[in-house]
Amino acid sequence: MPVLVKICGLNAAAPLEAALSGGADMVGFVFFSKSPRNIDFSQAQKLSAQVAGRAEKVALVVDADDAFITSIIDALSPDWLQLHGKETPERVAALKAFGRPIIKAIGVAEKSDLCNAEAYEKAADRLLFDAKPPKGAASPGGKRAHLRLEARS
Repeated sequence: MPVLVKICGLNAAAPLEAALSGGADMVGFVFFSKSPRNIDFSQAQKLSAQVAGRAEKVALVVDADDAFITSIIDALSPDWLQLHGKETPERVAALKAFGRPIIKAIGVAEKSDLCNAEAYEKAADRLLFDAKPPKGAASPGGKRAHLRLEARS
């Protein structure tokens, strides 16, 4: 299986161009108001035009409703939807009605968190393992989180 490079959190033309020129396969845009990398629909339209078939576009959302996802699709026309909230496997499966493959992020802080991934195997097209945020954090995804997975034979 080939390695795919995805650069996420792009919110300006210069870093997007650097990612595209560097050969990124996928570029990600955050649609979550609490994130410092959040973009609005106007920015999404401009950045989408810059991508122009050079990479696949990923829209990252957190517990978004259908109306918000429709607005994102209208502005960005993403190739993928990436879910970082508390979406259930049923919600993930329902979002396929938007005609985009789904990446579901699974928060991992300890080995037992990996068990959560099984519930999403059939609902999502891809799973992304991300650092789990500390309890009470305002945003999903961890900062300065350390994860150690041990290979066992």
